[in-house]
Amino acid sequence: MKEKTLSKKEKLFCSYFSVLRNAREAACLSGYLLPFATGNMLLQKNSIQKEISKISENYPVSDEVKAGFRRLAFGSTADCIKLVFRDDISDEDIESFDLFNVSEIKKAKNGNVEIKFFDRIKAMEHLLNCENTHNNDSAVEFYEAIQKGANAIKSVGLNE
Repeated sequence: MKEKTLSKKEKLFCSYFSVLRNAREAACLSGYLLPFATGNMLLQKNSIQKEISKISENYPVSDEVKAGFRRLAFGSTADCIKLVFRDDISDEDIESFDLFNVSEIKKAKNGNVEIKFFDRIKAMEHLLNCENTHNNDSAVEFYEAIQKGANAIKSVGLNE
C-alpha cells in the first residue's frame, strides 16, 4: 500500500510536535484552526506518527528539556495579556493562545484575575545547568576515547 504524502502543513506540524511534544501548540503554530482538536486528530494518523518518529531521532530528550526551559525563560507573554484585557475572546482565540509560561490563573469573586508565571530566572539557571552538564559529558567522552586509544596501543605493543 502506498504511503500518503504529507501536506506542507502536516510536515510543519510534525516538525513542531517533535520539538514541543504538544499537539495543540504544534497545530496552532502550523496554522490550523481549532488546534486542540486538529492536533489530536493528526496524531492518530500513521503517516504523521512515522514522520514524527523519523524527525525525533535527531532530537534527544535533553534537547526537548532545553527547548522547554528556553520557552519558559524567553517566551512571550503577549497572549496572556490579551486574555486578561480583551473582553471579546472566543473559544478559537483561547485555543490559539500560547500560555506555556503561565503556572496559575485565578479569578477572584470580585472579578479580579491573578496570573502567575513560571520563574524566568530559574528557567535560565536550569538551562545553563543543562548546557554545562552537556559540555562536561562531552569532555568525559573525549577523555574516555583517548584512554581507549592508549589502551589499544598498549595491548598491541606499539608504545615501545
